[in-house]
Amino acid sequence: MSAAHLSVSELSWSPGGGSQTLLHATSFELSAGRVLGIVGPNGAGKTTLLRMLYRFQRPRTGMIRVDRTDIWSIPARDVAQQVAAVLQEQPSDFALTVREIVTLGRTPHRRGFGGGAGANDAEIIEKALNRLGLGGFADRSLGTLSGGERQRVMVARALAQDPRLLILDEPTNHLDIRHQLEILDLIRTLPLTIVTSLHDLNLAAGVCDDVLLLQSGRMLGFGTPQEVLSETAVSQAFQVDARRELLEPSHTHHLTFHLQNRGTHP
Repeated sequence: MSAAHLSVSELSWSPGGGSQTLLHATSFELSAGRVLGIVGPNGAGKTTLLRMLYRFQRPRTGMIRVDRTDIWSIPARDVAQQVAAVLQEQPSDFALTVREIVTLGRTPHRRGFGGGAGANDAEIIEKALNRLGLGGFADRSLGTLSGGERQRVMVARALAQDPRLLILDEPTNHLDIRHQLEILDLIRTLPLTIVTSLHDLNLAAGVCDDVLLLQSGRMLGFGTPQEVLSETAVSQAFQVDARRELLEPSHTHHLTFHLQNRGTHP
């Protein structure tokens, strides 16, 4: 499958349709094959936005289109054939093996009573397991794995879903440095459109083509990391003094953060 074009128009959400708006009207266009990083402080609305993108929460206003199709105008199964999500909260008490969990990614593609496996399912599942380095874990129960290993299993399950748009909610959480780098390398090389939330702004700048900056449910900026992650915008969003420094000899920029001057104490 080819990567999808994502169009978000005037998207907003309130719990229970109430007066407290957690995400105000947000619009952006993400070209096929690009990686979008959603960044902002805790409570900014990152997870709320992601939940709407993978059709978990229906927007109060606005529309989400994958290519030209409104995801709420078609059955959930059809959306799941195009959009896959990896969440922060990972199960730890499944009695299923790693292979069985990755196999669940094929569910949206199965038709008919009993949902029999397709002819190429086994090949897709093996490819997903191997891409995440899980071949040696395939027959182990999920409950015997570490948090980082479980995270990799869930990414493999999402890849087995064969999506065109992949949503990742803090994919580097619970991972050691090596596996963080592996996940980031995977994000760079997958031929998919990817939307991911990230806490680390320097990681976002390094891996993402575009960045969407949120604060208190409002979009402060959308564009390339260089355009959006300015000292002024980051300082405003996170209530810190952000400084962009040039690193030698790589000639790359790196953000550093300092508490804002709150005045002197008596």
